[in-house]
Amino acid sequence: MRVELRDGDTYEGVVLAGGTGSRLNPLTRVTNKHLLPVYDRPMVHYPIQTLVNAGIEEILLVTGGKNSGDFLRLLGNGREFGLKHLDYSYQEGEGGIADALSLAEYFASGEPICVVLGE
Repeated sequence: MRVELRDGDTYEGVVLAGGTGSRLNPLTRVTNKHLLPVYDRPMVHYPIQTLVNAGIEEILLVTGGKNSGDFLRLLGNGREFGLKHLDYSYQEGEGGIADALSLAEYFASGEPICVVLGE
């Protein structure tokens, strides 16, 4: 399902979950900062749940680094959130937000998207 807004536009969601988390060292030596617990669940659950609460059922998660496979192990196909699709894209290096968004171009297919930061 694509969320349809009043103006007729539809949206899919993109969660940007990259970055090195250097300011959270030493915790981020062993995992991505977005996988660290905040209260009772990993930080990345919050932006995903926010998109789901908005009615978005198709999400692309953009991440990178040596612990990117942990997202797949944790989130799987997104069914736990009621998602139709949870896709993943790998960002090589430290290209920043603009580079991460360029990886979402294929996912958006020229349509509007809702982008949230993973933290």
